[in-house]
Amino acid sequence: MPFNLFSTLSNKQILDVNIGLEREGLRVTSEGALSLTAHPAVFGDKKEHPYITTDFSESQIELITPVFHTTNDAVDFLDSLYNIAALELDNEFIWPQSMPAITPEVEDIPIAIFPNQEKDEQYREYLRNKYGGKKQLISGIHINFSLGDALIQTLYTKTNQQKSYQEFKQDLYLKLTRNYLRYQWFLVYTLGASNTIHTTYEKKCVDTMEEISPETYSNNKAISYRNSLCGYQNKEFIELDYSSLENYVDSITAYINHGVLKDIRELYTQVRLKGKGPVYSTEDLLQDGIEYVELRTIDINPFVKSGLSVADLNFIHLFLLYCIEKDEPPYEKWQLESERNIQKAAVEGQNGQLMLHQNGAEVSIRSWGNEIIQDLLKMNEQYELPFKEVLKAKEDIIHNPEKTYAYKLGQLCKEKGYIEAHMELAKKHRDAAFRERFLFKPYTDMELSTQILLKESVKRGISFGIMDRKENFIELIKGSNVQYVKQATKTSKDQYVAVLIMENKSVTKQILKRNGLHTPEGEEFFDLASAKDSIHHWVNRPLVIKPKSTNFGLGISIFPKEAGKESLIQALNIAFREDSAILIEPFIKGKEYRFLVIGDETVAVLHRVPANVTGDGISTIQQLIDQKNENPLRGKGYKTPLEKIQLDENMKLFLEQQNQTIDSVLPIGEEQYLRENSNISTGGDSVDVTDMVPISFKKIAVEASKSVGANICGVDMIVEDLTDDHSPYSIIELNFNPAIHIHSYPYEGKERNIAYNILQLLELD
Repeated sequence: MPFNLFSTLSNKQILDVNIGLEREGLRVTSEGALSLTAHPAVFGDKKEHPYITTDFSESQIELITPVFHTTNDAVDFLDSLYNIAALELDNEFIWPQSMPAITPEVEDIPIAIFPNQEKDEQYREYLRNKYGGKKQLISGIHINFSLGDALIQTLYTKTNQQKSYQEFKQDLYLKLTRNYLRYQWFLVYTLGASNTIHTTYEKKCVDTMEEISPETYSNNKAISYRNSLCGYQNKEFIELDYSSLENYVDSITAYINHGVLKDIRELYTQVRLKGKGPVYSTEDLLQDGIEYVELRTIDINPFVKSGLSVADLNFIHLFLLYCIEKDEPPYEKWQLESERNIQKAAVEGQNGQLMLHQNGAEVSIRSWGNEIIQDLLKMNEQYELPFKEVLKAKEDIIHNPEKTYAYKLGQLCKEKGYIEAHMELAKKHRDAAFRERFLFKPYTDMELSTQILLKESVKRGISFGIMDRKENFIELIKGSNVQYVKQATKTSKDQYVAVLIMENKSVTKQILKRNGLHTPEGEEFFDLASAKDSIHHWVNRPLVIKPKSTNFGLGISIFPKEAGKESLIQALNIAFREDSAILIEPFIKGKEYRFLVIGDETVAVLHRVPANVTGDGISTIQQLIDQKNENPLRGKGYKTPLEKIQLDENMKLFLEQQNQTIDSVLPIGEEQYLRENSNISTGGDSVDVTDMVPISFKKIAVEASKSVGANICGVDMIVEDLTDDHSPYSIIELNFNPAIHIHSYPYEGKERNIAYNILQLLELD
């Protein structure tokens, strides 16, 4: 068929879309039994939580994304929600399939509890009594889809409509819905992944199948029991009038008035038409008009952590555009035919000889599926869309049922049994979540500390907005409390003058001394010539040369032993490149620690180990650096827990003092530091020592922070002997924008939830 609606539009215009995802998932024990514990308290009020709530059961987590304009971002956010939820479960897992795990007797399935919301609980009890509690545990992926406003407006103008824009928009979504229902069997076949059930599921369904492995039942042809009569469907076939919005609402109302449905929420069709309002009601729908459609056909993909891949969502996106373009046949009994086709595909889809009905005539599932795929390929080519690869993969599935998700899941269950197969996947996904625990997709281009704060906010039900992505400027919202935060630790709780004080190392030292806190003596210089004239006072003395007002260890040179004049002048040049004023201070004996103060408490302490490598007797120092930098935890620009080790003049100078070069080969097991300064930003290793630090030093750090009026402060302190609470110490620097990722995910030691401390300071939790 020729395609016309989107002709003359660019592929960017055609793909203008709004997508939000909802993914349900059962919490299960390590043995694969339905968890009977309450919804995790860390997620707060499930009624108000915008991202993590429950569905029918207290044991059924529901993950909800905001609306995104690309499929990648929508799936990435869903994946991050999975990571957040999975890692908060105590010896529990998220079941990876749509059909339930080991289920108890119906009366023992915990209905979701909503304090002071009796109507919600009563509605769930009504559903349990009418449909059975076990069917209520079936989980899926819901896709909230709408075309972008600019795309609809372009189509409206292009087609020279005589009707109003709102009428055109309604007609667009009604046509999409009608065609979606006609061809939904195609998505069931290509994406279905719920073809096995456990022996504890509903007996009347189990009795229609055979045991393909211990406790595993199927008929060896099924694709999606979730979309069959054994799934979650209305008690009787519901035929609605999709000719107009008014007729659609009237037909639903008629079913409600006849007692078939309690209200519109009980309408379990594969597509729901939705308005703007948060409440799903016929009144709001008529008032708002159709703003988007909710697609409810899609099974959880058990082989994908989030339950839905980007490739499959792209496939669905193109399929929906196809439903808008596709001419509608005049066949009147299409709804009943559609219902029968989806039932056949769900229960017998792996049978390549299966016959469906197309406008009253019989056609094989393979033939019709190939027809649709060829249409999609032509459409993709005509509009120069980027979906050819995923379409070719689906074309292969049409001709080879053994490549469906359902077949693969069935084989896995035959090999390992229902519970072991699914728990193996659940544990695999949880392990993957742990490896990605420091990331918050789709915001991995932002600083890691900002990602961590965003992730903790989402976990606790705090809404957020990205105000300036490049500047890592965000807003956090809970009720009437709105907080603006830059780079995770620049907040309204610190006055600007405190920031100015900490930026100026000379002023900081004066204030610390006035408050009786130890800090190094030294000299301040404002030009290179003056510094060079005075350098003879410092020759052959342990010292530090550093810029006056920079962070991240930039321009700092440390000489723990005596240094010659030539090396010191080189260090002066390095420092003056970073600032117009520099400091020369005596080197303080001991180890350097970062004390992180938030409010009135030292919440974390790190020993920062300078960048280093360990010899293997073969590799050069440069090669050892390259090998260490391959660690996935190391990156650039504060977007990973550790920074890559960078070769610079400071490192060359330091190695020269050690009689080494980057081409030196270290003996096996010999550790070589690469610079004296221990900043994580220059490739150092972070070691959490919070629990072994005496209270006295933690109090000193708080006093230092308070002395400059700071509520969030990184106190850099050198302590000669950390185990002795009377040991000499010296505060070498205060930092107004301390990174939190180095404490949250240290190289060694306990991970600290610093983001939560910040949210508490901001009174958001």
